[in-house]
This record gives sequence, structure tokens and C-alpha cells, in this order.
Amino acid sequence: MLLIDDFKHFIHHHNLFQPKDKLLLAVSGGVDSVVLCELCYQSGFDFAIAHCNFQLRGKESERDETFVKQLSEKYQKQVFVKRFETEKYASEKKISMQVAARELRYAWFESIGDNRASFNVLLTAHHLNDSIETMLMNFFKGTGITGLHGILPKQGKIVRPLLIANKEEIVQFATENNLQWIEDSSNESDKYSRNYFRHNIIPAIEKIYPEVVNNLSSTIDRFRDIELLYHQSILHHKKKLLEQKGNEIHIPVLKLKKSEPLKTIIYEIIKDFHFTSGQVDEVISLLDSESGKYIESSSHRIIKNRNWIIISPKNTEEAKHFVIDDVNGEWSMGNGGSLHFEIHSTTNYKLQITNSIAQLDASKIKFPLIVRNWKQGDYFYPLGMKKKKKLARFFIDNKLSQTQKEKIRVIEMNKKIIWVIGMRIDERFKITPQTKEILKISFNNPKKPS
Repeated sequence: MLLIDDFKHFIHHHNLFQPKDKLLLAVSGGVDSVVLCELCYQSGFDFAIAHCNFQLRGKESERDETFVKQLSEKYQKQVFVKRFETEKYASEKKISMQVAARELRYAWFESIGDNRASFNVLLTAHHLNDSIETMLMNFFKGTGITGLHGILPKQGKIVRPLLIANKEEIVQFATENNLQWIEDSSNESDKYSRNYFRHNIIPAIEKIYPEVVNNLSSTIDRFRDIELLYHQSILHHKKKLLEQKGNEIHIPVLKLKKSEPLKTIIYEIIKDFHFTSGQVDEVISLLDSESGKYIESSSHRIIKNRNWIIISPKNTEEAKHFVIDDVNGEWSMGNGGSLHFEIHSTTNYKLQITNSIAQLDASKIKFPLIVRNWKQGDYFYPLGMKKKKKLARFFIDNKLSQTQKEKIRVIEMNKKIIWVIGMRIDERFKITPQTKEILKISFNNPKKPS
């Protein structure tokens, strides 16, 4: 088949876009993107051209921009050009030049689509060799099965209809159609990993396996099917194991330990919470550890709590101490909810039995009060008890998990805890037959612990 026929068949087979869609083509001026333009033109697609000038190669960058503008005139298509301060961006973000260029160009492409809603799809000129290089690099980096599917034909609004063709076929089409293109001198440098694979690794393999490109193309297709089956299996395990409780994930230890293959299942669970493959063995060690042990990622903790493993977001709120200096109104505790204070006469007052309300003898309460996070060493006299108890022991007796304990705050008066908010008041401040006025404190908690 001719490349134009393969091109159309690939688009239709993978449902990359509809014939009437308006396309935005990412065009560098190299042979791949020039051929992409010609194929879209010959196919009768409606398209515009977008070109990124990263200003990294001096006169070459200016030459590329001029060439792409001339290309748009040839096809009489609208062209968008953007100049980036790539070096400055890479320095500020402390990332490589390649990563900086990728972030800048895709952010800009997206903004074009947002501002001009008539563009339905972004086309890039990635081809089969690019996909094979990506697969091999991912294999050696150890990215797992997801990295072995190469470059996908479609991701969101980004489509790559040239994945059907290898580099040789693209150059042959350009030559047969008398197309002009420009060469990027940086493509000859082996300082970039991709170029090293392109110029050295793959040619060395081709000496032993001449059909390596075609063979790996077939392997990529099989890996994509295998990946679908893999993710279906992982989803099945997750449904059996994961219990969502508020903003936490709870996993029964016994069920998890019986799951096979254990390391793979654990990795697929924890990677969504910024844990690495290197932490899988630490999670396995947690399964047989005592309660309270945990490991951390940048955003979450995995905690052993009795017969459960709990994945919980880190508490990013700073420990807040704030003063309540009078009895009037409502006091916000940020994301931790709010407190509402009222004074009531005991006459006709009906006690409310709920942990979210503290009802205290107003005569025993002296303002200001301090609201703060609890800390080790804190103690109080729990309602109904004559002896003091440390909060740490009180929480153990009430079977609070590590994450639940971290959310607890107390109200303190003259270095005495009058209420462990949402749990229990202090015996010394309870209502008695002699009480004439009641201080009612209502706790509104938008995130009730599980």
C-alpha cells in the first residue's frame, strides 16, 4: 500500500479524529512534520500549523521559523509561531532543556486549542522509529509494563497518525513528492539519550537482527494488548482490597498478604500516591509490624493500624494555636472545621448527647481559651472518671488510628484541657445540680474521621 493509504487507514482504524475536524499540526520543519503536512493536505483535511521557536540554536532557530512560515504559504494555511525563553525556563524550574521544551510546547499547544475552540485535535509527527526508541529507553529505565507500549496513537487531544510509518518510508515519500525540509543539527548529537539509541544501539542490533524495527513494531502491539489485560487484573484486585473511608484508603492486611503476585499488586496500589517501586519491600515489612509504624511519600503515609494498612494524605496544615477571647459567635479552625459558642440558662435546657457538642458549667470557664493540636504528655480527667489519663492512652483505648489522632485538637484553659474536641469533656468542668448557666460549644467538622 502507498503511505497515503496506510495513513488514512491508520486514522480510521484507531479513530484518531473525524474527517471534518479542524486539525492543528505541530511542525518543526524537519522531514517528519513536512510529510505530515503533505499527507493531511493530500487527504483533504482542514488544518493549521503551529511552530515553536525555542531559541536554542541561534540562526538555525530563525531559519526553521522562516521555513515553516513559507510552508504555511505553500498550503495557504494559518500559522501560529511562538518564541520561548527556553534556557531561562529550564534554569528557573531546574529541569533539563529537553523537558523544558516539552513542557513549553505542549502548554502552548493547549492554549491555542483553548483560545480557538475550532481546533479539535493536535497532530504530532512521531513515527514508528520514535515509538521503538521510546520503548527501548523505557525498558532499560525499568518503567514496567506501561512503558513498553511505546508512543500511543492517541492521548486526549494529541494524536500521532505517522506511527504507521518508519523513517525510511517517510523520507521515501518526501523524495517522491519533491518535498523540501530542513535538518536540525542537534539531531546528530549523541549527548541526548534518544539520539544515542537512534545512532548506536538500534544500528548495532540491526547487524544481528536486520528486521528489528518491524519485529519490535509487532511486539509493541502485543504489549499494548498485554497492558490492557494487566490493568484489568489490577483493577479486579483493587476492587477486592481497597476500602475508601473519607480521604483514606483502608486495606485489610490478611487479604493483602494472600494476594499474588504481592509485590506487583502493592506497587500498582501505592504508585498513585507518589510511592516508588523501591518502597514496595517496606510496605511488605509493615504487614507484620506493630501498629503505628508507617512509611511516607511526598504526599501520603502508609500506616499499619492493627489489622489494616491505611493510606492517608499527609496533614499539610500547620499546627495552629489560636485564642478565643470571648463567648460570642463562631470561630473558624480553617480546614479543621469551626466552633460555635453559646450561653444558656439551665432552666428548661435539654442536654444533647453527642460528641460534637461540649456542655460545660459556665461558671468554671474563664476566658481566654486556647485551641491547639494535642501533644505528647497531655492529660485530662475524662468525664465520668476521677483519675487523670494521658491523651495518648485515651486514644489507644478508643482505638483511634494514627491519622485520626493527628486530627485531634483540644481546648485549653489555664493549662487545663476542658474538652478533647469531638470526643469528651473534662470531668472537672461538667454540669452539676448547682450549675446555673451552661456554656455550649458546638463543633462543626466538615471532614468527619472514618
